[in-house]
Amino acid sequence: MSDDLKKKLLEVVKNHKVGTLSTIRQNKPFSRFMMFFNDDLVLYTATNKETHKVEDIKANPNVHALLGNECKGWDDPYVEVEGTVSVEESKELKEKFWNDHLKNWIPTADDPNYLLLKITPSSYRYFEKSSSKAEVYDL
Repeated sequence: MSDDLKKKLLEVVKNHKVGTLSTIRQNKPFSRFMMFFNDDLVLYTATNKETHKVEDIKANPNVHALLGNECKGWDDPYVEVEGTVSVEESKELKEKFWNDHLKNWIPTADDPNYLLLKITPSSYRYFEKSSSKAEVYDL
């Protein structure tokens, strides 16, 4: 991957914390809005271990995430991410990524039902704007 493309990808994932996460449920896609965090190009999202998405991921770890365009116009950059998910319960990472925006679902970083979903990307597709051709980075 070119340094320029990586820089553009990181710009989107660092600056757009809310996006969609799609899992597979009964052989059909199921999407929901999530808050995302990143460590380089690896994404994390917080969840409660009692949710349907955790069940979905146990059955099929393949996911798709969409981050970027905030609907302020058609010309905002965005990324599509294909990857696989694993459950991350590291106390250090949970403390690093927990914040007050999660309080409605996860009261504290010590909540026993709090876990992180780690999305290891297999492919990124970067779009400069809605009408642009994707720049693809396969990992």
